[in-house]
Amino acid sequence: MSRRRLTPGATAALLGLPVAFISYFFVYPLTAIFWRGLTATGTLSFDPFLDVLTSPSLRGVAWFTVWQALVSTLLTLAVGMPTAYVFARFRFRGRALLRGLSIVPFVLPTLVVGTAFLTLIGPNGALGIDLRGTVWAILIAHVFYNYAIVVRGVGSFWEQIDPRLEEAARVLGASPWRTFTRVTFPLLRPAVLASASLIFLLSFTSFGVVLILGDLAHTTLEVEIWRQTTAFLRLDVAAALAVLQLVGVGVLLVVYGRTSARRSRELPLQAGDTARPPRTRGQRLFVWTTVTFMMLFLGIPIAVLVVRSLRPAGGFGIDNYVGLFTATDSAFFVTAPEAMTNSLLFAFAALVIAVVIGVLAAVSSAYSSSRIAAMIDSGLMLPLGASAVTIGFGFLVALDEPIDLRTSIMLIPIAHALVAIPFVIRTSLPVMRSVQQRLRDAAAVLGAGPLRVWREVDLPIVARAIGVGAAFAFAISLGEFGATAFIVRPGNATMPVAIFRLLSLPGATNFGRAMALSVILMVLTGASVMFIDRLRRGTGGDI
Repeated sequence: MSRRRLTPGATAALLGLPVAFISYFFVYPLTAIFWRGLTATGTLSFDPFLDVLTSPSLRGVAWFTVWQALVSTLLTLAVGMPTAYVFARFRFRGRALLRGLSIVPFVLPTLVVGTAFLTLIGPNGALGIDLRGTVWAILIAHVFYNYAIVVRGVGSFWEQIDPRLEEAARVLGASPWRTFTRVTFPLLRPAVLASASLIFLLSFTSFGVVLILGDLAHTTLEVEIWRQTTAFLRLDVAAALAVLQLVGVGVLLVVYGRTSARRSRELPLQAGDTARPPRTRGQRLFVWTTVTFMMLFLGIPIAVLVVRSLRPAGGFGIDNYVGLFTATDSAFFVTAPEAMTNSLLFAFAALVIAVVIGVLAAVSSAYSSSRIAAMIDSGLMLPLGASAVTIGFGFLVALDEPIDLRTSIMLIPIAHALVAIPFVIRTSLPVMRSVQQRLRDAAAVLGAGPLRVWREVDLPIVARAIGVGAAFAFAISLGEFGATAFIVRPGNATMPVAIFRLLSLPGATNFGRAMALSVILMVLTGASVMFIDRLRRGTGGDI
């Protein structure tokens, strides 16, 4: 299976399942809900689009959505790149543990992230400043939420780059900064672009963080779609906003796909671990400083959740945790252990679906020159640009024929996989495109067939990136809330749904139990990702 040598027939065969999956579970539901919105008055009308395009307030919402996503992306890259470098190049005590814990903020429901930051930088916040209703609160929360994408996405690619290239540049007299800008960054560019595109899309479609911290003084298109649907009952305007949002995301993905393909190159990637212990005092200081910053930046909001979970009425204790497992008046129709079991089962199913669909799509795009494959690659990223609420609502509207799937519990992992598939593609595709062709040619000369060439040459290098995508898929499923809230049934509630229902109930007891369940979700996610990391190390190194 040589790069850019797939026949049109092979490309079509690989893309068959991904295209069918996305067409039925994404395009069809969105088309159904958009059509219902545009025909809400009984006749087809494009007035909602004109209302959106001519409204100064809605244009302001669109502009804020774009620029805050761009600034969030740049800040996240600036904050996360040093940590990615430390995990990629240095081996130190606790490295695997810290890298596993770095993804925990990413899995937290956005409502919980917003609540945690509200206790820090909101009214009467622990830091003594009130940033609620300001763009700074939103930006900081977005960096916190997306930090793991840079640390794990760029870091896993970085550690596969042969460090001897950087050492050669230093021996020839290049400064550390010149080595990075002239040698390292050009090699890292595919992974940086992939991570930046994910961060931008997640910030572009941010909902819970903006809803809580923006305090409706700052709203994104996602929040405005929700407001138009629930507060103003303007399904037509909400549909128009959703269509324009998808068009904008589609344009971005096409530009990214062309840029990524044009800049892709074969790189001297290694399948083994290239990290080594820090040798000089400067290296040890840099590692210590970076790790300390990461622990404080990610740990303080998490510590707030832990402290609040241990503060029942009357002081500190574990009453909130005990209440989760012993309460008979369950606010979410299932017990806490049942919610945990549901979340784990759905996450595993979503992981399998996302990896199968994502790897098939990535292979077809990486090893084919077909323009159709490149278009499909961009199309499979579109679920990140759609409202999760809209996806869940679309399932209820559209999936009643030819088979009524609206009561099937499989819709939950399918909805989770829709969001996770782009992560699998974006983490694995740059590595697939970077594998050196001469390695495949050498295996072919020795008599290996296409499948064996893929198994013996490509897979050991690409497996780590696929593992990263799998870890993200599992984490995304554990923390997904928007679509799940529409399609979940009382007996199949997940942990994020249970947390939301507890937060929506009055009383300090319910709030404390919500914080306790959030802590359990964090621990469960960290343990799950570390378990996946350990499996990956057994087949070729850390994620």
